[in-house]
Amino acid sequence: MAAVLDAVRALFAPNTFTIAHETPADVVAREALLDRAMGRDRRKKSSEKIRRGRVPAEGLALVARDPAGHVIGTVRLWNVEAGVSASGAPVDALLLGPLAVDSAHEGKGIGSALMRAAIAEAHQRGHGAILLVGDAAYYERFGFFADKAQHLVMPGPFARDRFLGLELKAGWLAGAAGMLVASGRKLSRPPLRRAA
Repeated sequence: MAAVLDAVRALFAPNTFTIAHETPADVVAREALLDRAMGRDRRKKSSEKIRRGRVPAEGLALVARDPAGHVIGTVRLWNVEAGVSASGAPVDALLLGPLAVDSAHEGKGIGSALMRAAIAEAHQRGHGAILLVGDAAYYERFGFFADKAQHLVMPGPFARDRFLGLELKAGWLAGAAGMLVASGRKLSRPPLRRAA
């Protein structure tokens, strides 16, 4: 991972931000950033339904930090099954999101750096495809296109033209059809203690 992050850092001004793996200490700052960037209704989206109760894919929760170490950007990828193949086998993929950058730091290439780092790390870890719901004009520069997800659906309402896919392995999504479902590790919760 260090080599991937170093390569991404070299493309951007290294004194303005760094990209790193998310840590448990980042969770509160990350959630506050997402609430500011996307509003509290973000939890009602179809993508959020897939992520609920799950943890991000191994090694694929990244943050951007300012020089003081504050979280100013975030992206996570989640394990999903992207329908089934023509043979009926589940198609493993990743669901990206949310991607967010603090409004005070927009326009500095932070979102692009997070995207490139996430894609590179997913590729390095051997994943076959990434799906997301987002602005096609923004995500096409990273190789995401609607035709890659044309036979897939999200649970609940979603905008078809904003449902995009990127194949990390050629032909990975060819013939994939059906609904996205969560397949990643479940969030473990500590056991409840009962009063004596």
